[in-house]
Amino acid sequence: MTADPYAPRPAVELTHPEWSRSATIYQINQRHFTPEGTFKAAEAHLPRLRDLGIDIVWLMPVHPIGERNRKGVLGSPYAVKDYLAVNPEFGTLEDLRHFVGTAHELGLHVILDWVANHTAWDNVLVEEHPEWYARDWKGDFRPTPWWDWDDIIDLDYDNPGLRRYMTEAMKYWVREVGVDGYRCDVAGFVPVDFWDNARRELDEIRPVFLLAEWESRDLHVRAFDMTYGWSWNETLHKIAHGKADVEALKVYYAWNDRFYQRDAYRMLFVSNHDKNAWEGTEYEQFGDALVPSIVLSVISEGMPLVYNGQEAGSDRRLVFFDKDEIEWREDEQGELYRTLFALKKQHPALWNGAAGGRMVRVPNSSESAVLSFVRAVDGDRVFGAFNLSAEEQTVKLGDGPQAGTWQDAFTGETVELEQGQEYTLPAWGHQVLVGV
Repeated sequence: MTADPYAPRPAVELTHPEWSRSATIYQINQRHFTPEGTFKAAEAHLPRLRDLGIDIVWLMPVHPIGERNRKGVLGSPYAVKDYLAVNPEFGTLEDLRHFVGTAHELGLHVILDWVANHTAWDNVLVEEHPEWYARDWKGDFRPTPWWDWDDIIDLDYDNPGLRRYMTEAMKYWVREVGVDGYRCDVAGFVPVDFWDNARRELDEIRPVFLLAEWESRDLHVRAFDMTYGWSWNETLHKIAHGKADVEALKVYYAWNDRFYQRDAYRMLFVSNHDKNAWEGTEYEQFGDALVPSIVLSVISEGMPLVYNGQEAGSDRRLVFFDKDEIEWREDEQGELYRTLFALKKQHPALWNGAAGGRMVRVPNSSESAVLSFVRAVDGDRVFGAFNLSAEEQTVKLGDGPQAGTWQDAFTGETVELEQGQEYTLPAWGHQVLVGV
């Protein structure tokens, strides 16, 4: 029977791992994470990350780093010299296996950073398969155009042999080391059909989780569980510095609601290795808007990311091409994340993709300053209100699904909400309520 050409096809054809539905994610920069900078030293932190409420541990590239045209003393981990080897600075292949095994015993999942778009100038493929590389107008190897990525050279995905090699290399780490998937660097620079097939072959080994460093709905259909919410981060940064208001943030959520698929995961964050190294710490980036931005990253639609050190209140830009260290300490930001992640796991309304509730806007009388919404699924309800301005706001709540009895998620106080009532938030204030 011929398929009905007018029948809608599934917007997301891949199957998310079931454990990802309420998951959170944590990024480890091995070089900075511990004084030793090794897998063994990082492994000692895994119970702490589990207790923080983390589910996915993302390791930055684990491969040897190129020496030719290297930046800094230690170089960029994104200049890969050998896709099938481990950087000896971090330890051995067996150390990585042990790290992954310990994580699994704790109920954690591990994804590796994968750099498919380009390699180091002295990658083993340069000698073995020079035909797999892109060339400039003179016929020479070329770095990615327009940026100062002169420590790497681009691959050419018009070559079937390269596609086969790269897919088999990705399968190696899933099959032989037990990793649970990948975060894929500049994923939009690599053809979507390559990722689609790679995901299919990886899932034949076992279900994996893939994160794309990109923003595009096409990546969600067959390849990636999650993409970056770069525009979410950039909009909140502008709001924090008085260059935009909540109306700009509504643009992000409108696109998330209508452009992206219902079951697409978006990763929300206030820091990562790029932001921290090149644009500043979360304190520089967000100032007084930091706490409400962190809360919004967990309460609104998306999966929250913690970059290593945030939970310790790290207020330093970590040097990218050389050794640096995080100062580990107890900090209220760690407790904030712990509380929020427990809330996320407890309330299905806050789960990821189609498992969670859609954000339904609660109109208010100061739409340029206050964002208010309800997420609900199967009788579970969460209300969020955020004053993203430097002045106290008293607003009138409009025609939304907020009516009823609630409990403050942080204080336990009982709160009654109804349409038309006045509602006050302090400057850069927020409130999260759960239905009772």
